[in-house]
Amino acid sequence: MLSSLPGHAQLRRLVILRSMAIVAQLLTLAAVWRMLQIELDWQPMLMTIVVLTVMNALTTARLRSTKPVSNPELFAQLCVDVIALTVLLYYGGGSTNPFISLFLLPLVIAAATLPQRYTWGMAVLTVVSYSALMVYFIPLPHIHHDFNEDTAFNTHVMGMWLGFVISAVVVAYFVVQMAQAVRQRDELLARVREEILRNERIVALGTQAASAAHEMGTPLSTMAVVIGELQQDRSDWEDNLTILNEQVRGCKRILDKILANAQGNGTSTLQTADQLMRDVLDEWQLLRPTAQYHFQNASAGDTDKMLNVDMTLRAALMNLLNNAADASPLPISIWPSWDNDLFTLEILDFGAGLSEDAVLKAGSAFFTTKTEGRGLGLMLANATIERLGGTVRLFNRLGGGATTELTLPRAK
Repeated sequence: MLSSLPGHAQLRRLVILRSMAIVAQLLTLAAVWRMLQIELDWQPMLMTIVVLTVMNALTTARLRSTKPVSNPELFAQLCVDVIALTVLLYYGGGSTNPFISLFLLPLVIAAATLPQRYTWGMAVLTVVSYSALMVYFIPLPHIHHDFNEDTAFNTHVMGMWLGFVISAVVVAYFVVQMAQAVRQRDELLARVREEILRNERIVALGTQAASAAHEMGTPLSTMAVVIGELQQDRSDWEDNLTILNEQVRGCKRILDKILANAQGNGTSTLQTADQLMRDVLDEWQLLRPTAQYHFQNASAGDTDKMLNVDMTLRAALMNLLNNAADASPLPISIWPSWDNDLFTLEILDFGAGLSEDAVLKAGSAFFTTKTEGRGLGLMLANATIERLGGTVRLFNRLGGGATTELTLPRAK
């Protein structure tokens, strides 16, 4: 599999350009031999093209490695191309060769991809090579007698035109590719920056939650004692106090889980999706005894498929259930299913549905459609599911109401 690292991408483009150059060089030599009938020192020129071909094959094999491509490596690759071009031009008339302008191509590529010091190094190398070819070169032999001076001049002009066309095409191709690479890098940086900011918020919330768990433990214990005393003194309050006592105990269980997770005891375990949903629904029913739902059991062949489960996943599921219950005047429907190795959970509410703004911003930090909401539940649920390799998607149904679709990968 080819790497998508920036250095690998640049080196891969260089390999493509070198392959095009090798084909163009062979075609040019063939045209000189067959059409212009000019006798050159073919052996060193062909050997140079063979060396470039071997270099390209080795570079292609190197691209299969995940080792980063450094700036010195890219610079060395460009130096090989400059030296090869210098050798070809030395045997092809030196600075009088119309393709002498091709020295600009490696310089343009270096300027677009490498730091300033490498660009200046390439400028020095190309200038020295060009200058040397003005003094040291093998002159082109006289063109075949069928060609007069005007024809020879026109041939030289045609060669200059072809060299310009090649330079223009290569520069345009490379600049377009570089612009696209820059845009992709900017998009990647934007996504990474957004993820870092979201993770920072989550870490801050986790720290505050652990602190709140310590602080709330004492008043909840006091409330439990007072409720017990009131149950003994006023029997007519017994039913309401029993419900209140269950809620306080439920809060204490949640705080104990938060503390355990903060202390590193909330490690993930393997659990079937069916058992996970039953445990989550039982706990959710204790916290929201008035909430009603319909739960569809998983098919018989899916009951033994396992998921990686931790405390954060349970909390995320309860947040999604709470959001659906808050939006639905009717009992919500919960539909679990398996598709190959992917677990899908659909939570259907029967409310007014999602507005366009809610569809676009759902899951963003501090965005909420509730009057007293803080916009944290769905954001934390999204972050938790994504960390486990899954996704959360909200959409409106044609018949009315909204669906929250959660997917999770099967435990390996």
